[in-house]
Amino acid sequence: MISRARAHLTKAKHQLRQSAMEDLTVPANRRRALLHFQLHDHASLRLLWSNFATVAPGVFRANHPDRRRLEKYAARGIKTIINLRGASHTPHYAFEAEACRDLGLTLIDNEMTARSAPSRESILSLIRIFRDTPKPYLMHCKSGADRSSLAAAIYLLVFCGASVAEARKQFGLRFIHFKWTRTGVLDHILDRYEAANAANPIPFEDWVETAYDPDEIQASFDRRRKAFPR
Repeated sequence: MISRARAHLTKAKHQLRQSAMEDLTVPANRRRALLHFQLHDHASLRLLWSNFATVAPGVFRANHPDRRRLEKYAARGIKTIINLRGASHTPHYAFEAEACRDLGLTLIDNEMTARSAPSRESILSLIRIFRDTPKPYLMHCKSGADRSSLAAAIYLLVFCGASVAEARKQFGLRFIHFKWTRTGVLDHILDRYEAANAANPIPFEDWVETAYDPDEIQASFDRRRKAFPR
C-alpha cells in the first residue's frame, strides 16, 4: 500500500511538472509551476533559509534562490550565478533563468552530482568557470549543502592555496551536510586527494586531470560505507 501511494505521488508530481512547463506565460501553467517549485522542489523551506556564506572575497555560496533572493544578490553587486544543478526543463530552472534575465544577471550552468562522484569533466569545467568568470559571483545547488560544499572546497584548493583541512571546512553541519549519507562521496574525493598529495605533492587541478577516477572513488566509498554502516 505504501509503495502504491508513493508511486501515485511520484506520478502526480511528474504530471504537475509537465503540465506546468507547457507555457509559463499561461497563468494556469505558471500557478502550477509555482506550486511544483514551492512543494516538490522545497522552495518553501528555503524562504527563510539561504545557506548563504562567503567562500573568498567576491565568491559566495547558497542554496537555490528564488526571485526575491536573486534581487537581493543583484543589489549587493553579485553579477553571475553559477548553477550546479545544471540546465533542465523544470519549474525551478525556468524561474531562475527568467529572474536572471530580468535582473541582468549572468546564469552559468554546470551540472554536478551530489549522491555519486561527479565526472572529471564537470569538475574541470567548474574550475574553468571559476577562472574565467569575473567576480563577484555566487554558486548554488539545491540545498547549498553538498554540491556547493564541494565546489567551494575546490575553489579554495585551486585558487586560494588552501590545505585540504581548510577546504574541508566547507562541508559539515553548518551547511547541513552529512558525510555518512550517500553525499559523503564528495568528502571522500577530498580524502583521496589528500592521500595522493601526501604521497606525491600535486595540485588539485592536475590530480583531477591525471588521476581522478569517479568510478573507482565511488566504488571505494561504497565499500567503506557498507563496512561501516550507521
